[in-house]
Amino acid sequence: MDYRDLFKEENAGISQRYDLVMERIAGICQEKQVQAPFLDYFEKMAAFITKMGQLYARFDETRDLSWVKNYSQEDLKALDKDLYGDIFPENYGKSYGNPEYAASVLGETFGPLLSFVYAELRSMIVYAWEGRKTDMTIAAELFMEIYSCFESEELPTYQELKKIVYWYVSDYSDVTMEYFLREQMDDSLSFMKDIICGADLSDERYLYLYGEHVSENELSLARFMNRLSQEEILAMADTFVDGFIRGFQVMRMDLSVKNSVCIRAHMGFERVLRESIKKFEAQGLKVHIFRNPAASINKRAVRYGFLGTSPNPQYDYDHRQDNALYMDKALNERRLSVLRVIYEKYKDALAGYAGPAVMEVFGEEPFVPEIHSHALKLDKKQQELSIRYSSQSARLSSQYMDENNMSFTIIAYPVPEIGKDFEEIFRETVKINTLDNSLYSRIQQTLIDALDQADFVHVKGMPGKNHTDITVRLRSLKDPQKETKFENCVADVNIPAGEVFTSPVLDGTNGTLHVSSVYLNGYNFKDLSITLKDGMAEQYTCGNFSTEDENKTYIKENILKNHESLPLGEFAIGTNTTAYVMAQKYQIIQKLPILIVEKTGPHFALGDTCYSRSEDHAVYNPDGKEIIARSNAISDLRTTQPDQAYFNCHTDITIPYDEIGEIGAILPDGQKILLIQNGRFVLPGTQALNEAFDEV
Repeated sequence: MDYRDLFKEENAGISQRYDLVMERIAGICQEKQVQAPFLDYFEKMAAFITKMGQLYARFDETRDLSWVKNYSQEDLKALDKDLYGDIFPENYGKSYGNPEYAASVLGETFGPLLSFVYAELRSMIVYAWEGRKTDMTIAAELFMEIYSCFESEELPTYQELKKIVYWYVSDYSDVTMEYFLREQMDDSLSFMKDIICGADLSDERYLYLYGEHVSENELSLARFMNRLSQEEILAMADTFVDGFIRGFQVMRMDLSVKNSVCIRAHMGFERVLRESIKKFEAQGLKVHIFRNPAASINKRAVRYGFLGTSPNPQYDYDHRQDNALYMDKALNERRLSVLRVIYEKYKDALAGYAGPAVMEVFGEEPFVPEIHSHALKLDKKQQELSIRYSSQSARLSSQYMDENNMSFTIIAYPVPEIGKDFEEIFRETVKINTLDNSLYSRIQQTLIDALDQADFVHVKGMPGKNHTDITVRLRSLKDPQKETKFENCVADVNIPAGEVFTSPVLDGTNGTLHVSSVYLNGYNFKDLSITLKDGMAEQYTCGNFSTEDENKTYIKENILKNHESLPLGEFAIGTNTTAYVMAQKYQIIQKLPILIVEKTGPHFALGDTCYSRSEDHAVYNPDGKEIIARSNAISDLRTTQPDQAYFNCHTDITIPYDEIGEIGAILPDGQKILLIQNGRFVLPGTQALNEAFDEV
């Protein structure tokens, strides 16, 4: 049964509800029942929903997307603008999707809530495009229930409206949450995959088949990919798939007991993805691909899944905490209960899940968000509830997915928005992603041999450029002949090479970490400074905003993930000087993803260790030594206080080579082995890494 037959079966029972609510909404624009200033909002939303009904009708007529083939590319561009134009940056100032505008027109009481409803109704674009009548009906009924509250002369109370939203989310959580999970493991929900594998990729109109916003990024990327030879495409697919397979081999895990993998990627890479799917399935791994979630209950703060360029990052940022409208303890318990039922229902599929294969992109115009005071925000209690839910849901998923026998791979490529040198940067990125693993492994082993002698690592910034001064305490070895403190990481799960990393001892790890500018999770941080005391973030600030409160809130939300503090889960030294030189050559350091940036200097990760939830699985370096620094004092609580052992986040912060004054391994007797000085590798056996710097 393919997805068209599945929707026919599922939609049969809801058709009457759908017809009734859509007929009712179609008449709203003629009624004029709602008083100003709300009339304009409801008429626009009614018109939007009616338009989505017409879009759905096209699908319903053909049971597929064949109707798109009758559209010219100009027609499809116009349709794209019609669907997404209201939130484009140039229109956002007068969009009800903008909480500031909604508050200014509809009032501070109702504006932010109705802006949430606006955002939730925009999920109907996806529902209409995929023929999901149940989801269409649920969203339309939410609108009608809100609208009915404004039909009388007496306005509703805020609490009445909030209650409607609450029960909409709660009552249908089993539907929305189950569907989203099924997209990641159910072969019948293959909407995205069918396009990737079956569309005519030589006709760039295929990009519009997804129903996602199509920007010049995706169009230019697809054109470029179509100019590459089949050999180049196959080589990229090999790098991607082999990295995933090698992860199981390096970790000494059994891939043969697994049967599925999820690909997360960006529109425009379909030629590579098509070949990657073939290669994964040749390994016995069925591929599933899911789009960035549409419903609020499934969204994360950062977009993920299969997606294109955001129509407006500020819109995404403004609605990142829309769950503040409905989050409470009871709903969290409801969601956990739903998750438990879903996991039990699909436990066999979950047991066969091998992990995610992620193809990131970079090069988009750097985004610095504006702080909109009327955007919904989690209060302190809700932040605590969010953290607790994240922990409990992660624990629940680990009961059904054995993380000691799961892996991943992640790789990144530029998009045309990076600038006029896109094609050159793309080809250099391909080279960086395929550097000689054996060379990096040998050089990195030299670093590890020195670090294994040390009790601490001392990192200082370049005088006048960076005020980092931090001492990282290392784990002690009981048997240096069989044990090591650092992992020798080349290009397997984490592409490109290379780095050496460890889980530091928290007690005795002290000092200040500073970086002049860095992009983390899509957001820019200027003059980021974090002070650690016994391995925990004690103080933090940055220079993004005019007030200290705004700066601290920005860091707490986007780095600390609303925790009061986070531990230093990882310390690493990146060795990919070639990537650093590329960034300097094209002046794109601010556009590189953390995946590459973390290889271009020492980095410090706040949150869980790299071995989170798989600390008890033995890991070995190529020399056969076991990496014993897999946990810390917090993750050691996993057996006695599991709720306290994990933070479910991990954010790498890198100091670039040109801001490093010195990195030294401090021996038990106080002597220092210099590893890097004034941004250059000075340890004998590692100087070959400096050759790339000569190209700058």
